[in-house]
Amino acid sequence: MLRVPQQIRAIRADGVLEIVWEPGLVRRYPFAFLRRECPCAACVNEFTGERTLDPASIPDSILPVGVEFSGNYAIKFQWSDGHATGLYTWDRLVELSASPEVQHVEG
Repeated sequence: MLRVPQQIRAIRADGVLEIVWEPGLVRRYPFAFLRRECPCAACVNEFTGERTLDPASIPDSILPVGVEFSGNYAIKFQWSDGHATGLYTWDRLVELSASPEVQHVEG
């Protein structure tokens, strides 16, 4: 089943993207974590699936400077480091929510 976010907001003070998937299912994704998990061809080898982006090269202070939707299936960021090619599908964000870096919020 495809999950579609009910609400999305960037909380700059906390450095997170908050997604309300459904009432009571709220996840907070740190900006740096999302940037390090970029799925684009510049960050992941398209043939092997191997991550080519060095996670250590992404500062914890990175911020999205632009956000846009791609249809009703993904979100795209323009990051403060100039990177802007990764599409984060709803399915991928649900998968990433299992990471210990993603905060599960009551609400």
